[in-house]
Amino acid sequence: MQSLKKEFLEVKNTLSKCRWEKPRLSPGERISSKTPWEIESTDAPAISWDWRDVNGTNYASISKNQHIPTYCGSCWAHGTTSALADRFQILNGPKATPISISPQVVINCQPGGGSCFGGNPLDVYEFAYKHGIPDDSCQQYIAHNSQKPICSPLQICQDCSSPAPKEGEDGKIRCHPVTKFKIYYVKQYGRVSGANRMKAEIFKRGPIDCGIEVTEKFHAYKRGVYEEHKGWWNINHSIAVVGWGIENGVEYWIGRNSWGTYWGERGYFRIRMHKWNNAIEEDCSWAVPSYTKVFTEEDSLKFLE
Repeated sequence: MQSLKKEFLEVKNTLSKCRWEKPRLSPGERISSKTPWEIESTDAPAISWDWRDVNGTNYASISKNQHIPTYCGSCWAHGTTSALADRFQILNGPKATPISISPQVVINCQPGGGSCFGGNPLDVYEFAYKHGIPDDSCQQYIAHNSQKPICSPLQICQDCSSPAPKEGEDGKIRCHPVTKFKIYYVKQYGRVSGANRMKAEIFKRGPIDCGIEVTEKFHAYKRGVYEEHKGWWNINHSIAVVGWGIENGVEYWIGRNSWGTYWGERGYFRIRMHKWNNAIEEDCSWAVPSYTKVFTEEDSLKFLE
C-alpha cells in the first residue's frame, strides 16, 4: 500500500507541471470572426453528440500515450494537436485519410509551447498560427526534450537513410531534413468555458482542448460516468473533449486522454457535466484549422508593438 501511495505522489507531482496556467508566447486569443455561441441560430446542440460517430463516421484521431517510451509532461501538446487533427478530419470530410499532428515538433521547437516539464495549449495554437505543424510522419513522438531546442529543419521534419546502424551507433549521422511536407495551420484560436458555450463550439466546429485536475481517483478511472466531490480545483492536465451524452438523467462530457488505450474506456472517459467534474468546464481552448498560413510579417510587426 505504501509503495502504491508513493508511486501516486510521484505521478501527481509530475503532473502538476503538465499544464501551465498562463501562455508564454500567445497574446491570449486570435479571433477574427464570431464564435458559434455569438451567432444566433435555430440549430440547438443535440441532446447527445459524439465526433467518434456522426452518422456512422468516426472523425476522431487516434488515441496516444504521452508516457512512452518514458514519462513526459506533454499533455498540453497532446490535447491540442489531437483536437486539431480531429478538426482537420472534419474539414476534409468522411472519406479523407485520418491524420495525426505531431506533438513532438512543438516540444522540439523552443519556444514552441512547452516541454516535457509542461506547457500551455494556447502557445501550441500560436505556434500553429505562425509556423504550422507537420504530422507524425515528419517527427515521431519520442517523449524527450530536444538537446538543442532551436527548431532546426531537422527538428521539424526528417528522414534517415540506409544502411541500418551498426551495434553501438545511433544512425543519426544518416538523418537529414525534409524540405517538402504538408503543414497544418490554424487561422484563429481562442478560449471557451461553460457548458453551453462548449457545446456550441464542439457541435459547430469540432473537439476542443480542456484543462482538468488529475487526482488519485481520476488516475484510477476505469469506466462509467466519473464525478468527484471537491470544494476547489487545481488544473494540472490537458485533455480533448469530443462530445457529450446523458445516462440515467445525468449529462456528461466525453473526453480523450493521452495515457494510452488501456486507460479508461479505451483511452476515453466520461465525466459529469455542470458540477463535480474536476474543473473541465473552466479553461478550454479551440482553433480553426487551415491549410494556408494567414500570419504575415506585417502581423509580426503589429504583434511586437
